[in-house]
Formats: sequence, C-alpha cells, structure tokens
Amino acid sequence: MKRAALYSSTIRSRKPTGAPLVQPDSRTPAGAHTAAAEPPGPPPKMPGRLRRMGGFLKRHDRPILFLLGLAIALGVVLGRDAMRPPPDELSQEDIDAAVLHTLENKALPSRAAKASESVRESVVRVRGYDDKLKTADKERGVGTGVVIIDNGTILTNLHVVNGSTRLVVTFYDGSESEADVVALQPDNDLAVIKARKIPDDLVAATLGSSSRLQPGDEVVAVGFPFGIGPSTSAGVVSGLNRQFLSPEGKRNLSRLIQFDAAANPGNSGGPLISMDGEVVGIVTAILNPTQARTFIGIGFAVTIESAGSAVGIPPF
Repeated sequence: MKRAALYSSTIRSRKPTGAPLVQPDSRTPAGAHTAAAEPPGPPPKMPGRLRRMGGFLKRHDRPILFLLGLAIALGVVLGRDAMRPPPDELSQEDIDAAVLHTLENKALPSRAAKASESVRESVVRVRGYDDKLKTADKERGVGTGVVIIDNGTILTNLHVVNGSTRLVVTFYDGSESEADVVALQPDNDLAVIKARKIPDDLVAATLGSSSRLQPGDEVVAVGFPFGIGPSTSAGVVSGLNRQFLSPEGKRNLSRLIQFDAAANPGNSGGPLISMDGEVVGIVTAILNPTQARTFIGIGFAVTIESAGSAVGIPPF
C-alpha cells in the first residue's frame, strides 16, 4: 500500500544565498522598500566658523578648563562673601567699655617708663682715666653721655672728660670702646666725644626742644649716679632760664632748666627727657650748699639748643 507524500503541492521559490528575505507590505507602495534599504549618506558638513571654533577648543582644552575652574572658584568665594552677614558697627559705648576693661585688667606702663625706654639704647657710661698717674687707680671719675648721631657721636659734660688722657664708654649692650674728644664748649660745660667702635644696631636719641617746656611739665633724668645704672628718676620742670655758678667758681652757666628729678654725681652728661621721649636737656649740675654733694631737690640741665650748637647740628 502506497503512502501519501508528505510535502505540500505549493511551489516554493528558492531564495538566493546571502540575500535577506524582505516581506513586502501590501500597504507600502511599490518600490518604497528599495529606498529604505539604501545606506545612509555622510553627515552634513559644519560651517567653516564652527569648524574653526571646534579646532580651537580642541587645541586649547587645558587652559580653557583651568580658566573655567578659576572662574568657578572665584564665583564661590564672591558668593560666600556676599552671603556673609555685615559686621556689627561699634558704638561709642562699646569702645568706652573696651577701654575701661583694658584699664581694669591690664597694667599699662607709666609715662616715665615709656620715656625712659625711648632712650635706653642711647645712654652710655663715660669713664675718664689719667694714664700719667703711676697709681693703680687711674680712674678720675664716672659720668653719663647720650648718643646723638648713630656713628658714635656722644654728648656729655666737659667736667666729665676734663683732665683725662683716655676715655672709655660702655654701651647699652655691655660693649666698651675708647673715645676721642672732638669738640668742647666750656661756656655751657659741654663736650662732644666719638667712640672708636660702636654696636651694629646703635640708636641715636631723638632731640626735642626746650622752648615748649613749662614749669610743672614732667621730665625724666637717666644716668649713672655714683656709677650705678643706668638709673631713671622722674620729676618736673621747676623753672626755666636759671643761672648757676659752679662750685669752683670757674663757670657761670645760664639759660638752664631747673628740675627736681633726683640727680647725683655720675648723672652729669646724661639726658633730661620729656614725656614724648625727646631729649630736651643735658644734666650738668646739682645745687647743694653742703659738702655732701648729694641731691637735695635742685638740679640743672643745659638746654638741648645749647647742646646742639656745640655739636653743630642745625638748626641750633
């Protein structure tokens, strides 16, 4: 018995090898599927200006990124400052309260202390020696001087250096140097000496004017009384335009400043200082009718104008 054939009687078309089978859509017009199968064309070209800009950005990408980051950082800083609340304005009551709190809780230096500090590095001790003497003690005395020019020029009294064959000055840092006399003014008991060696940071004192002084103004005397020092004493101007006859009767000094800041032998040649820290005179004598040669409350200083004329410093 023959079996029926197991294949369809419908004739199938053989598709070419490698060709995709496209099922036409009855709703698509003829030939539409052919256009869809065509490969896409090249992308449209950019205009020349955009193409040049793209090349510029590609060549300078790092600097542009850096500037962009910098701009962002600046914007953050400016934005933070803009968001910060404005500072509170201080009223006069706030200032007064702060000053009062400082005065109550912190000890401020006195005016005399500040004046003394202003000349501390300019005051020197002056010792005179007589090398002609054969005794072991050749020191004739001790006085004071003040540096008026930072090259080592020092102002002192004539009677401090008179009769000495050798002078030695001691500076604020303890260093010593021999000094030479460069000028004398006997009428005002003044001498100008100059050290041979000076500290690297030597400071000259600030010279003021005695014309502004009035009786009662505070002053400070700095020196080496009896060789002790530098020592500071404070007082006031007791009088102006005074005269004084030296104990030996050899000199009649005039136009002197009278003061009551303690001064003793050894203070001679030291500065008399105003509360502004300016040298207004050179201590030259004390009045004592006894033989004790100690201070009883009256001292005299040569005005800085007379001292300046001895040095030749304008405008004195």
